Amino acid sequence: MSNTHFGQEEPIKLTKREIEVLTLVIEGRSSKEVADMLYVSKRTVDFHLANVYDKLQVTNRMQAFRRAAHLGLISMENSLAEV
Repeated sequence: MSNTHFGQEEPIKLTKREIEVLTLVIEGRSSKEVADMLYVSKRTVDFHLANVYDKLQVTNRMQAFRRAAHLGLISMENSLAEV
């Protein structure tokens, strides 16, 4: 068969840490602030964000928020309450 999708695409899954990082970033925190809050390096936060962007096929924080919320991966109400 030449069809590569077979009707459905694989669901997008984010790790708990990726969701945590994305949620904090959406709240307006910088990568450095998120790193300090999670007791990791800024490089680790940026690594998680890069994975999130790749999985969601987006290029910035706002696109990531919209796509993750649309897919039900994060709660819009909780994230918007902090903005």
